[in-house]
Amino acid sequence: MVKHQAAATSGDEDAPSRYVVGIDLGTTNSAVAYVDTEAAPGKLQSFSIPQIVAPQQIEARSTLPSFHYEAAKSEFPADALQLPWSKPSANYCVGMFARDHGITVPSRVINSAKSWLSHTGVDRTAALLPWHGASDLEKLSPLTVSARLLAHIRAAWNDAHPQHPLEQQDIVLTLPASFDEIARELTVAAAAEAGLKRVVLIEEPQAAFYAWLDKHQENWETLVSPGQTILVCDIGGGTSDFTLIRVRQGEDGKVQFHRVAVGEHLILGGDNLDLTLATYLEQRLTSGGKLSPGDWSTLVRRCRVAKEEMLTNNAPDEITINLPSGGSKLIGGGRQATLTKSEIEQVLVDGFLPAGTIDTPLEKRSSGFQEFGLPFANDPAITRHLSAFLRNHHHVVEEESVAVRPDIVLFNGGFFESSRLRRKLIDEITAWFLPTDPQFQLQILDNDRLDLAVARGAAYYGLVRRGEGVRIAANLARTYYIGVGQDEQGKPQALCILPATTQPGEEIDLQARTFRLRVSEPVEFPLFVSSIRLIDKAGEIVSVDQEQIRSLPPIRTVLRAKRRSEATEIAVKLHARLTEIGTIELWCDEIESDRRWRLQFDVRSATQTDVAAHVSDREAEGVLDEEIWSSLQSQLTATFGETATLKPQRLLQELETTSEMARNQWPASLLRRIWGELLDLEPGRRRSSSHEIRWLNLVGFALRPGYGLALDDWRVSETWKALQGKVVHNDANCRVQSWILWRRIAGGLNRGQQKAVAEPLLQAFRGLHRRVMTGQGTATFTPQESLEAWRLLGGLELLDVSTKLEIGGWIVDLLSKPKMASARSAMAWTLGRLASRTPVYGPLNSVISAEIATRWLAAIYRDRNRDPMDLLAVMQIARLTDDRYRDLASVDREEAAVWLETENAPSHFARIVRAGGNLDHEERDQVFGEALPIGLTL
Repeated sequence: MVKHQAAATSGDEDAPSRYVVGIDLGTTNSAVAYVDTEAAPGKLQSFSIPQIVAPQQIEARSTLPSFHYEAAKSEFPADALQLPWSKPSANYCVGMFARDHGITVPSRVINSAKSWLSHTGVDRTAALLPWHGASDLEKLSPLTVSARLLAHIRAAWNDAHPQHPLEQQDIVLTLPASFDEIARELTVAAAAEAGLKRVVLIEEPQAAFYAWLDKHQENWETLVSPGQTILVCDIGGGTSDFTLIRVRQGEDGKVQFHRVAVGEHLILGGDNLDLTLATYLEQRLTSGGKLSPGDWSTLVRRCRVAKEEMLTNNAPDEITINLPSGGSKLIGGGRQATLTKSEIEQVLVDGFLPAGTIDTPLEKRSSGFQEFGLPFANDPAITRHLSAFLRNHHHVVEEESVAVRPDIVLFNGGFFESSRLRRKLIDEITAWFLPTDPQFQLQILDNDRLDLAVARGAAYYGLVRRGEGVRIAANLARTYYIGVGQDEQGKPQALCILPATTQPGEEIDLQARTFRLRVSEPVEFPLFVSSIRLIDKAGEIVSVDQEQIRSLPPIRTVLRAKRRSEATEIAVKLHARLTEIGTIELWCDEIESDRRWRLQFDVRSATQTDVAAHVSDREAEGVLDEEIWSSLQSQLTATFGETATLKPQRLLQELETTSEMARNQWPASLLRRIWGELLDLEPGRRRSSSHEIRWLNLVGFALRPGYGLALDDWRVSETWKALQGKVVHNDANCRVQSWILWRRIAGGLNRGQQKAVAEPLLQAFRGLHRRVMTGQGTATFTPQESLEAWRLLGGLELLDVSTKLEIGGWIVDLLSKPKMASARSAMAWTLGRLASRTPVYGPLNSVISAEIATRWLAAIYRDRNRDPMDLLAVMQIARLTDDRYRDLASVDREEAAVWLETENAPSHFARIVRAGGNLDHEERDQVFGEALPIGLTL
């Protein structure tokens, strides 16, 4: 976990480098500034970055647009994108040409990678960008795109400074103050991937203020005075960041600056203006309908250009936006729209900076941009977010007030390049406080070149770390807590473990409370954070108010023992430490020994859509009394233990009789307990094929769907370690049961594990496909045996799209073949899962294109050998999601709805295709492949 001011370094060397370099890795533009400590000590300079501006044309510019473009095959000559330091065959570029050319080919450009780096709903290390890109390009992770931008900066610097490579210089890298802990870690990881390891982090609002201090180093003390509050309002292309800095009198009489508050993370910035303007124009261009995904992407990028032109001081009275048709040819008056100044004022200025009071609450409505992939702020009104921030932090000023009244404002970010937007916000802030102080007037600090200020401030901070310049004192700015149960009213309580006053290098010992850790299985602690409660003290227990404290992914540790059945509890104390470089460490110390364990943050639940942080109490549900469980445990031991007496074929019947419940009525908590016992008895599956069949079947049944309860990801991991995707008795029945197991718990497998499970099946199906289609080649299993193999492939939603396309292609070819009749239903089920518009657990970037899904539908329509599973498959493939990138064309959805009605499908299937909606419980089970444990839903 990386701290909010300064912080994560790796590979520091004792000797200071000649250059101190500040890098602003921005959402829309990146910039570099530096100080040559030998040539001109203390003098900040900007580094012009060479980049492709047109094919075979390189120019140095003061900023590097944060855009990545991958060229199509033969789109340009071989050396068109070659830089002085790159290979002639380079097929991608970053910077100005990537941005400008991407407007005409939006399916091949990646932008706003920084916003994706902070997206808690996706795996930020997975190759998912561009979110809806062309099928032939290499998708990249937000981390990789960020690393490529930094690698370009590194190569450009090294080309200009061969004797002083960037990787050997002290680097200060900026990031939003509101970045969460994982986004900070990933920012450092991106720098490391780019070869930059001597890196320190600094918050962008602080860097902007440092740039102001540098610009006014001769007179800044005359412009501020003790007791004042400075608001840094930093709004860029992707985020809105608010920071409060208090001006205080130091003991030595000198003015001191203290960063006292930062805002929550808001994905709200210039990108939102582009999307809003595009949505406004779309209604006009389509008479209330929707553009195709390609036209929509083009419109968004053209709206960005129009926005920048229309928000300048010398803006024209109107601007016309044209959409291309049939390639790059412009419509000569067909699809075009004209924007006037008054419309810009209404849609953008009043829309994002609406009038209100300091008490105007946030609106809890959807922003309407979920289809674009990013979790944009629900309320687009920047003024309402700012007023909420000032209200939430009223305690940071000495006087009693309902909100912080800023005396001084420093604007930063591309949003404020527009004087109209800047003036509007000044007017709104002034209006909030005039009723209580008619003389109130904001003092505005000036920072020229807003696009360079953050990089310059970062370089200045690099000097501050060497003892030069003026330092901003900054503590954690957030308070961290661990959950400790509930109060008498049942309200969650939390223990403060790291107060906002914690200083770098400080350790917090929490000796007043003892925790119990259970040996041999993960122990999970709820974790909370607040950027509002900044006065809570270490060891203090507080009630968890969701308005002030939000939950984070849990923290965990595992104390190993030989067997899970030998689990015991030990008493521990907790202590926390904020390291000198800003990372947060949490430790458990055993009271009766010197053993200690570091608590690990559950990064996976914070970065993948298929695994959510645990919020349920089902794990602790009372299910059966211990006497009945003891009998069930004895029956499992009698089947798989060292002295087995019970035949595996009778085990399920005996368990149902003893529990007095059918297996489908066993609650999830009992199922997971059965799983734990079976893992301890794993050697017993080796006794015979029958034993392995029953063991595999029951393990998968007890752990399905592989997620949904606390620690399920650990259980799946332990199952994988025990099996490694293999069986002991390599006969058909054991193989089939292993496939059923992996299908049942597929949602808990990671991408690598799913790929490992799929690979041998893919090889076998390639042979089967060739055998059925050409009569040549060999098939390693029969069509009947392939039934469960097909279903397993359909359940592996984390397979890459190209693999899914290959599987779907086989099914389309084989669907009507008489030799495959026995697997016909399974193939239809798999095709429905592969082409579903709404994955069961996989991320949305894994959905195949609407065009291919439409072709697969046609294969089902053509086949006269109708199977009931066809109806479910067609509904899944054609259902409406209101996401233009996933939905089939309206004419294709209507065709599917009519077909479903003709085939006498359940009436609501056609309704879901036409208007959207949810499946009932039984149909959700069909989509999953069988009934889910009681209490769990998909």
